[in-house]
Amino acid sequence: MTIEENNNLLASMKINRNELKMPSHETVVRPKTSLCRTKNLPHNLSLFSPHVLYCVCDLMEKVDGYLMKYTNLVTGWQYRYFVLNNEAGLLEYFVNEQSRNQRPRGSLPLAGAVISPSDEDSHTFTVNAISGEQYKLRASDAKERQHWVSRLQICAQHHTEALGKVRLTSRLLGSSPGSQHRVNQNSNALLGLSQLQRSSSLYSSRKSLLPDHLLEAREMMSQAQGQHRDLIQSIEGLPSSQGPSPLDQDLLLLKATSLATMTCLSDCLHILQLQQVSRQKTPLGGPVLEWLEPKLPDILKNGGALPSITRDDGKTEGTEQEEIDATQEVDDSAPAEEEELGAVEEERSIILHLLSQLKLGMDLTRVVLPTFILEKRSLLEMYADFMSHPDLFVAITDGSSPMDRMVRFVEYYLTSFHEGRKGAIARKPYNPIIGETFHCSWKVPKATTPPTAVSKEGTSCASDCYNVRFVAEQVSHHPPVSGFYAECQERQMCVNTHVWTKSKFMGMSIGVSMIGEGYLHLLEHGEEYTFSLPSAYARSILTVPWVELGGKVNVNCTTTGYSAIITFQTKPFYGGKLHRVNAEVKHNPTNSVVCRVQGEWNGVLEFNYTSGETRVLDVTKLPVTRKRVRPNELQGPYESRRLWQHVTESLKERDMDKATEQKRFLEERQRKEERHRAETQTAWRTKYFERKGEGWAYYQPLWKTAAHSSSPVSPPENP
Repeated sequence: MTIEENNNLLASMKINRNELKMPSHETVVRPKTSLCRTKNLPHNLSLFSPHVLYCVCDLMEKVDGYLMKYTNLVTGWQYRYFVLNNEAGLLEYFVNEQSRNQRPRGSLPLAGAVISPSDEDSHTFTVNAISGEQYKLRASDAKERQHWVSRLQICAQHHTEALGKVRLTSRLLGSSPGSQHRVNQNSNALLGLSQLQRSSSLYSSRKSLLPDHLLEAREMMSQAQGQHRDLIQSIEGLPSSQGPSPLDQDLLLLKATSLATMTCLSDCLHILQLQQVSRQKTPLGGPVLEWLEPKLPDILKNGGALPSITRDDGKTEGTEQEEIDATQEVDDSAPAEEEELGAVEEERSIILHLLSQLKLGMDLTRVVLPTFILEKRSLLEMYADFMSHPDLFVAITDGSSPMDRMVRFVEYYLTSFHEGRKGAIARKPYNPIIGETFHCSWKVPKATTPPTAVSKEGTSCASDCYNVRFVAEQVSHHPPVSGFYAECQERQMCVNTHVWTKSKFMGMSIGVSMIGEGYLHLLEHGEEYTFSLPSAYARSILTVPWVELGGKVNVNCTTTGYSAIITFQTKPFYGGKLHRVNAEVKHNPTNSVVCRVQGEWNGVLEFNYTSGETRVLDVTKLPVTRKRVRPNELQGPYESRRLWQHVTESLKERDMDKATEQKRFLEERQRKEERHRAETQTAWRTKYFERKGEGWAYYQPLWKTAAHSSSPVSPPENP
């Protein structure tokens, strides 16, 4: 890049400060710009030529002002006064503007740093240092964020390239005392003595953090960022009077796609830098990548007809079917919400060490994750939250027509996800052990009309209540497949679902595809509904993780000819709201839409019928029916709560070492059992679910049962 090109690039990125919305007391930004002397530099030399180093730090604006900084989950967001120190290549912050003459409260070196706008909103951005430290910051509006991001990127690019070129020049000239003296003289003359001393103190202990191949990648990234900025400037500079407007939908989509691409590339580059850091440092304690299980034939892993390890008394562990006595169940006393995840900031080094070992797109099924991010329950129990509004479930069969029943199913489906999130922060449930089961039930008063009245905690229903029973089992370990089944015998309805959770590393987020299918049977009407499940995404895993759903779900009833398409929308890069969802209920024979739904799956949903009727449903105000479970001491050894009770107790006591030890014990026992099956050439036998084609079905569902009764059905005994 020539001097003229560099000046043109910097000039093209100038933002009209009069256009910025300046809060009266929150933000004060004072640009200071001066040009360094360039007339003596030949025009055919690059500013960062291997033979000539040149200081361009004076070309960059010195920016300072108030930003909000995320500290931790307890303190939250706090106003801090930030100063971009271009000369030192540091982002410094102070408690307030009056204390800027004192020692900074904190500082972040920008050489090698990645500055990325956040996808959470239009005000937030992150600064990720090469050391792994991160600042999560929030400006007052989108323009101010763009100003900070662009200036920080220029400063980071300059100091990264300068650092790499100093090392490259050192290698080219040799390491003799004389050549080193010449390098020092050139560096002092071109970079300035104070800048060299500051850079030396910052990076002398970080040898070879930016090898040639990574430096080349960063230079290519810099070129791409310049092209992205040129594109944005060209679009925003279009005259609104003639031709395409800057607000043209296609141009807005082009801007969003370009920004998304740059954000993804920045995240990838940051991961590469973390990998370099992890190779230079002593391995951190905590999680490592373990490939837990040996490669075994599929028949030895999943679905067969053989027990687990034989105990000394001759009985088998794990495959003994629990006798479920519903009279022993009591209202669940577990807290409705998880405690907030206060360890994310404190355990950042562990997360960064783990991320540095991952590759984009890597399957996380066998990756051992740190214990402190675990939710205090199994994934099987989390699936039971799909039935947290059992009144809406049993009301599906009350529909007066096939159309009404399809709309009622869509209503139940859209309200079944929000209760699965225990709090606003994403946490990971326990990975179920193969053979693990979970049982529970709900009581729904017969005389109520949903959604206004449901049984309250402690209410005695007896014969005045419908009984909804639920059972889940981990039927396969690799791939991890769970089956769950719920039924209401009195209403002659049941639902059977199998789910394969396939997780994938996506840089700064984790995607979980829920592969599988569910079947709802309304025996009274002779109808069967098939449906799929959306994908889930854990975003901002380095700061405050949060969950959103995405993808298209199809619901179909071939008997009646009605279907529904439900679309869970992920947040776009420009504008938009979180957790949006829309749906259409359609009558296929006439190809007509009978109902449309829009809103948020964890907020307000609006149902609009073609008849002109409109109905609004606030998911947050729906009463939640607490499930009924047996106490741990009455559960079988492989029932979820008893199986994981020691891990759960340790997490409640915040004893992460003990929780990790207990979790490792269960995982090691599972590996031992699998090795035993491999040695004896035996296959795993499921308890409550049978393999049916590509899926799994409950062994004795309602549609198979000849005589229906309200008493729980006992599973078949072991052969």
